[in-house]
Amino acid sequence: MSNLQFPISNIESPILLFDGVCNLCNASVQWVIRHDPAGRFHFASLQSETGKQLLQKFNLPVSELNTVVLVDGGKALTRSDVPLRILKYLGGGWKLLGVFRIVPKFVRDAVYDWIARNRYRWFGRQEACWLPTPELKARFL
Repeated sequence: MSNLQFPISNIESPILLFDGVCNLCNASVQWVIRHDPAGRFHFASLQSETGKQLLQKFNLPVSELNTVVLVDGGKALTRSDVPLRILKYLGGGWKLLGVFRIVPKFVRDAVYDWIARNRYRWFGRQEACWLPTPELKARFL
């Protein structure tokens, strides 16, 4: 699907797609918002129309919600690459955690997948997607 219809046109900043009913995912989004005072990141739930369109654009499964996705620079990053890229953007001391890139991707992704499989059991889930405050609404697609 090449003709994406975003509520905000021409978004060039990174877009983080997350599971909108996952408590861990929602907490992670709120953490990124708190640590991103420049407001670089935009957000969309995987369940939203924008999320589904972006998943289709990058040939990612629309019905499988087992990873966050970071759309950045015309590419879609998944699994353990996402938090590492986010930390790089946040800069400062967070950037130092990029040292975990030395861990082989298959090991990082195995840990990521284990957490993803258990996230609802450990952190719970909501019946509906989290709604941003009016101040943050412009950053959600």
